[in-house]
Amino acid sequence: MTSQIQKEEYARVLEFLPNGYPLENKMMPIAQAIGENGLTLLELVPRRDEKLEVGEKVYIGEGKRDKVYYILGRLHREKLTESAKQQLEEFIEEHMKDNAPKYVDFFNNSDAINKRIHQIELLPGMGKKHMREILGKREEKPFENFEDMKARIKNLPDPEKAVEKRILLELTSLERYNLFTN
Repeated sequence: MTSQIQKEEYARVLEFLPNGYPLENKMMPIAQAIGENGLTLLELVPRRDEKLEVGEKVYIGEGKRDKVYYILGRLHREKLTESAKQQLEEFIEEHMKDNAPKYVDFFNNSDAINKRIHQIELLPGMGKKHMREILGKREEKPFENFEDMKARIKNLPDPEKAVEKRILLELTSLERYNLFTN
């Protein structure tokens, strides 16, 4: 579980609205973006005359930012446009491939949230049976990668897809526990 909120250095643009939100009376360009580290949804205001491209990686850390004037704040899930949601799915898939060891570590180190529920059970398609199998197999030997997990546990739903779905859920709906996002 994400314990402390991480400062984002870079964000990926999910949607660029050159005239802002249609139903708000501000004609200010805005970019819907996601932080690459803590997977935080953000609203960015670009520098004057700067057009941000969908999928573009922009620097949002401390110090001089070349394309982003300032971070307006967190992007509320209700404001995500449909095309931003589409981009979000693609970003998460890519993010999973680039950070696979981090998510395999989750399976090797996750623990119970309370007496009744374990972190693994919060993943779509994973129930008590799969959770027990994962815990048993990781006791014998930690998982090396997702393929290792699939090979050692019969009938396991794709762990990579389960994590992707969970991340998407945490970003687009209100969840009681966030395992992977700020």
